[in-house]
Amino acid sequence: MSDPILIAESDTDASGDENARHARKMAKKKAARDKIMAGKAGDKGLLIVHTGAGKGKSSSGFGMILRCIAHEMPCAVVQFIKGAWDTGERRIIETHFPDLCEFHAMGEGFTWETQDRARDIAMAEKGWEKAKELIRDPGNRLVLLDEINIALRYDYLDIAEVLAFLAAEKPPLTHVVMTGRNAKPELIEAADLVTEMTLIKHPFRSGIKAQPGVEF
Repeated sequence: MSDPILIAESDTDASGDENARHARKMAKKKAARDKIMAGKAGDKGLLIVHTGAGKGKSSSGFGMILRCIAHEMPCAVVQFIKGAWDTGERRIIETHFPDLCEFHAMGEGFTWETQDRARDIAMAEKGWEKAKELIRDPGNRLVLLDEINIALRYDYLDIAEVLAFLAAEKPPLTHVVMTGRNAKPELIEAADLVTEMTLIKHPFRSGIKAQPGVEF
C-alpha cells in the first residue's frame, strides 16, 4: 500500500518544480522586456488608423478619447458620417465633458442615405476644415476623426492633401486617430499604428438591428 505521506511529498515537490520553472521563465521574459523598454525614450504624437470590416473601430477611438478625459487632456472629435445619430458617446461628452472635449458632428448620414455626392463632398470638406483647425491647436492632445476613412474611400477628400497637412502641420505631440473601413494604402503606409478589425460574426446578419449601448 502506498504511503500517503510520500505521495503528498511527491506532489509538493512536483508543484515546487513547476513553480520554479515558471519563475525562471517569467524572469527571462521580464529581462527581455526590460531590455526592449530601455531602448525607448520620449513621447511622439501618433497617427493611428482603425480600419477593417469588423466592429469596434469607432468604439476604440472613443475609448482613447475617454482616456484623455480621465487624464484631463484636452481632446476633440469630428464625426464625418454619423452626424445625424444620437450616440451614447456624443451624449456623455457633450453633457459631462464639454470643457475637455470638443465634439463636432459634421456628417448627415451614410452616403447611401443622402444619395447626393455633391452634398457629401461639401460636408466632408467642412468636416476636414474643422479637423485641421482642431489638429493645429497644440492644446489638443488627441483628435479623433471618426469615419473619415469612408470620406477618403469615396474621394470626397484628397488623400494626398490630408497626408501633406498631417506631415506639415500636426503638432509633434498631438495624436490623430482616423477610423472607418477601407483605409487607403497611402494612409496605412503613413500611420504609426494600424489596427484592422476582422469580422467573424455579427448579429446584423441574423436579423438583429443596431442597439443602443452596443452600436451607438
